[in-house]
Amino acid sequence: MLSIVSAKYFDHTLLKPAASTAEVSTLCDEAIEYGFFSVCVNPSRVKKVHSLLAGTAVKTCSVVGFPLGSSLSSIKAIETEQAIRDGADEVDMVINLGALKDRDFKYVEDDIRDVVAAAGNNIVKVIIETGLLGRDEIVTACEIVCRSGAHFVKTSTGFAGGGATADDIALIKKTVGNRLLVKASGGIKTLSDAEEMIKAGADRIGASASVDIMRELES
Repeated sequence: MLSIVSAKYFDHTLLKPAASTAEVSTLCDEAIEYGFFSVCVNPSRVKKVHSLLAGTAVKTCSVVGFPLGSSLSSIKAIETEQAIRDGADEVDMVINLGALKDRDFKYVEDDIRDVVAAAGNNIVKVIIETGLLGRDEIVTACEIVCRSGAHFVKTSTGFAGGGATADDIALIKKTVGNRLLVKASGGIKTLSDAEEMIKAGADRIGASASVDIMRELES
């Protein structure tokens, strides 16, 4: 049976703090070979990744305020500006979860808006860390992201326990409709996982197991 999964769904990801230059280079080689949408790395690796991907269709993605989301908004904005200067085409930022829990929704929205402004015309994905939120909080977070000028809601960092679930993706998609795109990330390791996320409404998938999934698709 023909799978709905293709390489263009994947942000090929390596965010481990101990990732080496050699591992980052391999990540880029794999992304070029398979035709993944982007390579997603920590900010200090953006310049290297951008140079390795030059002349290819693969985009460069960085994370901002990662993985906790509790940096000052001004620092997130500076981090975003530097990532763009270094060659990032997209940034994945983490919301301020404490502010969301405090119901300080204006702070959460302004925090995102600062990153969106700093990113200029580049894509901003907003990580809401679904594993730490109840269903009502997920809906609230999605509505805030819709108002912020960002482009995607993303489920998870992969560093807070739990990851993307089909139920969470379906809830996010139901909430945002056509206003935003949806990225599933965290714990997506098999072809079946990826298919489940896409069927639930994911437009993009963040995974470190992208190559394994593509090999499974090809087998």
